[in-house]
Amino acid sequence: MSENHYNVLFLCTGNSARSIMAEGILRKKGGPHFTAYSAGSQPAGLVREEALAQMRRAGLPTDGFRSKSWDEFTGPAAPHLSFVFTVCDHAAKESCPIWPGQPMTAHWGVPDPAAVDGSAAEIERAYGTAFSALDRRISLFLALPFESLDAFALQKAIQSIGKQ
Repeated sequence: MSENHYNVLFLCTGNSARSIMAEGILRKKGGPHFTAYSAGSQPAGLVREEALAQMRRAGLPTDGFRSKSWDEFTGPAAPHLSFVFTVCDHAAKESCPIWPGQPMTAHWGVPDPAAVDGSAAEIERAYGTAFSALDRRISLFLALPFESLDAFALQKAIQSIGKQ
């Protein structure tokens, strides 16, 4: 791929935790060559405070995040997407819209920290584990030699990252 700038969309059903954290991580680590977005097939309408707390613990800014529908990324005014990553199993199984730009897609499933029912420490640990998995995958993604990989090799690489 020879683009100099990549738009990346992270999808989850509720767009309240995992996809929000992934957007925040890529915003911080992606530099000027990446723009991160997140959305949900059935947005929760709020960002989970536990996700924002985890982002703050990692030193990431938390302003401006909101739970939104993937419909915002399907119309004529939507950004041309380069990559779309599903980070929850439900969104991966849903029929996704047609994305402008025919982006490469991959499933990077991460267990839902919002589903953990336990003590405050257990919930914090679940968010930390999810954040670490996303951070590791995004770091691997950013380390790919985009300029030297053809489309087939890049698609294979991003799918492989999801299995790590």
